[in-house]
Amino acid sequence: MKTSIDIDTKEVGEWIDWLAGFGYTKNGGVTRLLYDENWRLAQNSLFQKMNESGLKTHFDGVGNLFGRLDGTEKGEKTILTGSHIDTVIDGGKYDGAYGIIASLIAVNYLKQRYGSPQKSIEVVSLCEEEGSRFPLAFWGSGSITGKFNREDCSGLYDTKKVSFSHAMKSMGLQTDKEQVKRDDIDCFIEMHIEQGAVLEKEKKSIGIVSHIVGQRRFTIKVKGESNHAGTTPMPYRKDSMHIAAELITYALKQVTEIDSQLVATVGRILAIPNVPNVIAKEVTFTLDVRHHQEEVLDYYCEKVFACFEQKCKAAGMNVEWEQWLDVKAVAMDDKLTELAYTIVQEMDIPYRKMISGAGHDAQVFGTYCSTALVFVPSVGGISHSPKEYTKLEDLTRGIIVLIELLYRLAY
Repeated sequence: MKTSIDIDTKEVGEWIDWLAGFGYTKNGGVTRLLYDENWRLAQNSLFQKMNESGLKTHFDGVGNLFGRLDGTEKGEKTILTGSHIDTVIDGGKYDGAYGIIASLIAVNYLKQRYGSPQKSIEVVSLCEEEGSRFPLAFWGSGSITGKFNREDCSGLYDTKKVSFSHAMKSMGLQTDKEQVKRDDIDCFIEMHIEQGAVLEKEKKSIGIVSHIVGQRRFTIKVKGESNHAGTTPMPYRKDSMHIAAELITYALKQVTEIDSQLVATVGRILAIPNVPNVIAKEVTFTLDVRHHQEEVLDYYCEKVFACFEQKCKAAGMNVEWEQWLDVKAVAMDDKLTELAYTIVQEMDIPYRKMISGAGHDAQVFGTYCSTALVFVPSVGGISHSPKEYTKLEDLTRGIIVLIELLYRLAY
């Protein structure tokens, strides 16, 4: 690696472990859910760290935390960098947290070495991205970009029947007290672990994302007829399980035939009456489909659901489906990604252009302002698990790339 930037790798590890202490579980994971006590302690401790670093620090009305390094050019829009503070239940210590820590270390380095930038830089610890506590994801970035407002969290409850609004107010937060949406953001830069195995398998240290995939999720219900498992001949059956199995097989087979980068997942299935010796009268299953081009998703869905209708009609049965998620594919900013390519090439860091199969805050910001998403490897591709791990040298390389990227944008 060719660079004069010197980062203490040991310090990077200490930062990661420090933040993981807020919500550390007996399994070695982290549970830090929106507006719970671990979340509060983590955000308040980050607030203190930002203050100690000389950043101008504040919370907005939903709990997003900002640390600002003022630029010398007044009236210029700010460069925002960071990620989310929340985790899944018993998740890893790198997902989200690394992006915040990388941004803090990078901005502290630039401040100490070069002083004030021309353009202001803000480190953000976004309050929520995972949707782990309430049935709403991207609350932090969605609030900043104006995608969400207080009506969107109305009527939402967690598994303990605590309302979203009550949990927020318990933190002293109220969205109606302050304008949360920001109109002064020039661009957003997010560093993140890959959460997949591509970089590790290809022995690359940096992944530069060109697109984040669109996601469509459906619930499909096949309706047949219950009957005796021993006395009903096969030709006379209206077996929902049999037909559902054919539909699932067809849906998954079409993926490889249509596009090598298309993915589909059937993750949940429920049979009624769900008894070993009774033919299922109803089977419900989910279908999650992802690709970075909307036209590919359109073609896949049209083909698959046409087949579903045809097969069920031929079997004398009914099929229904409901789409409950439609997240559009988002392209990252061409100029920012080209700048990132230039930097890693100059530094002689092994890198790969990538499409992100997982959603990130960059997906929300990408429809609002110029956005870049940069990955570092995940060992074994494991994420959302206590076994989530990224080598310190890879974490450090990512921070060095971020420092150079912010320097060229702000200084």
